[in-house]
Amino acid sequence: MAVLSIALDRVGRSGCGEAASLVLPSRHSALVQQRRVALIISRVRIVAGLFALLTPGWILVDYYAFGWPLWSILAVGRVLASLAFGMLACSFVRSDAMPDAYRALGLLLAIPTLFYLFSHPLMSLFEMDALASLVAMGYTFLPFVMVAGLAMFPITALEGLLFASPSGLAMLLLAFLQLDVSGWADYAGSMWLLLLISMVATFAGMMQLHFMMAVVVQTSHDTLTKGFTRRTGEELLDLLYRQAERQKTPLALAFMDLDNFKAINDSYGHDEGDNALRQAAKHIRGILRRGDILVRWGGEEFLVIMPNTDIAGARIAIDRLLAIGLGYRPNGFPLTFSMGGAERLADDTANWMRLVEIADQRMYRAKQHGKNRAVLTDEQEIAA
Repeated sequence: MAVLSIALDRVGRSGCGEAASLVLPSRHSALVQQRRVALIISRVRIVAGLFALLTPGWILVDYYAFGWPLWSILAVGRVLASLAFGMLACSFVRSDAMPDAYRALGLLLAIPTLFYLFSHPLMSLFEMDALASLVAMGYTFLPFVMVAGLAMFPITALEGLLFASPSGLAMLLLAFLQLDVSGWADYAGSMWLLLLISMVATFAGMMQLHFMMAVVVQTSHDTLTKGFTRRTGEELLDLLYRQAERQKTPLALAFMDLDNFKAINDSYGHDEGDNALRQAAKHIRGILRRGDILVRWGGEEFLVIMPNTDIAGARIAIDRLLAIGLGYRPNGFPLTFSMGGAERLADDTANWMRLVEIADQRMYRAKQHGKNRAVLTDEQEIAA
C-alpha cells in the first residue's frame, strides 16, 4: 500500500481525491508523507522541549497552594513528566518514517495524560481551601489543553479522532471511579466540551494538511510536463531507495532522452519544442502503472522510477512505450527517444546516485547504437 500511494501525485486536482486525503492518511503521496513526518516530529520536539522547561516551574504554585505532603507528591510527578518531555525533545532526530511521527505525537500526548490520571484522583483525597481548590481546578483542564494542541499538526480526520481518544477515555475512567454518582453530570458536560474542542482542533489540523498538500503539488511539479521536478525526483529517489534497501525489494529506473530534440527548437521554435515535451510526457504517463513516477530530469530528459520492479517488469513498460512512441514531431515524423535502464539488485548499486548514473550511461549507449532504442542491461538492448 505504501508503494501504491507514491504515485498519487495529483492530490488536490479532484474533489473526491482531495476530500479522501483529508480523511485517510493512506491516500497521501510519499512526498506529502515525508513533509508531514518532518513537520510533526519537529513540532513535537519543540513543544516537548518547552514543556520540559515549564513543567517544573509549576512546583512553586503547588507549594504555595497545597499543603504537605500533596505538593511534594505532585512535585515528584512533575519532575518525572519533565524528564519524559526532555527525553522526547531529544528523540526522533533522524526519523523519517510516518510510524515514528505517530509515536512521537502519541508520546507527547501520553505524558500529560498519565500525569492527569495521577494527579486528579490524588487531589480528591485532601481537604482544600479556596486557593487550593482554584489551583486544583486548573488540573482538570489538562485534557482540553492536550486535544487543543492537535491544531498545531497537519493531521487527517481519522488521526485527529485517534489521538484525541485517549484524553476522552481518561476522563471517562475518572468519571467511573467517582464514588459520588451525582458528579457524573459535570463529567458529561466536560466530555461534550472535550468533543467540541477535539473537532475544532482536528479541523484546524486538516486545514494545515490541506495547505501543505497544495504547496507540495505546486512546488514539486514541472509546470510544462506535469511530471515531478528534478529536485523532487531526487528526494523521492532517496526515499524509495532506502525503502527498497530495508525491504530488500527491486527498484528499476528508465532514463530517456528525446532524439534530435534540439532540431525542433532550431527549426520550429521553442513553442513547438514545448508542445513536443508535453506530448512526450503524456505518452509516458499513459504506459506507467499507478505506482510509477515520472520526473523531468532536465531539458528533454525524463526519468521513470519504478518501485518494486525488476528488469523483466520494467521491460514490459518499455516495450509498450517503444511500440506506441511519443507522438510526432512538427514535420509529421515520429518523436523517438533513447533509453537506458538500471535496477538496484541486478546492478548491485550502493546508492541511488549510482543507479541513475548507470541508467544514464546506458541511455548514451542507446544513442551511440542508432537511437530510438533502449539498453536495459549491459547485454540487453531493445530496438523499436
